[in-house]
Amino acid sequence: QVQLVESGGGLVQAGGSLRLSCAGSGRTFSGVSVGWFRQAPGKEREFVAAIRLSVSGTAYIDSVKGRFTISRDNDKNTVYLQMNSLKPEDTAVYYCAVATTWGNLANRAQYNYWGQGTQVTVSA
Repeated sequence: QVQLVESGGGLVQAGGSLRLSCAGSGRTFSGVSVGWFRQAPGKEREFVAAIRLSVSGTAYIDSVKGRFTISRDNDKNTVYLQMNSLKPEDTAVYYCAVATTWGNLANRAQYNYWGQGTQVTVSA
């Protein structure tokens, strides 16, 4: 019943932009927060950004501040991640996830449901 689908990934040159979308179905977006995580080959999954669904509040990892913007459209059950000034270091599979409990937005343990990911590749 709960499903998250990421889209918008692709190949882009350094300095370019992409907008990722996370579309929820069922009661997915009745949760507390939606986060974006990423995982590069050989590296652990890391927090990127998150947004509260019913109250104001966003969070970002320091390395993307000023470049990435997370936003939501609750009527469309969609969360977006606008990524500007992309760097090769941003190359990873990006996942969206929903948290159903309150806690540290950057803590992956707070997230209960995960999408299958979308590949972002940034060439030098």
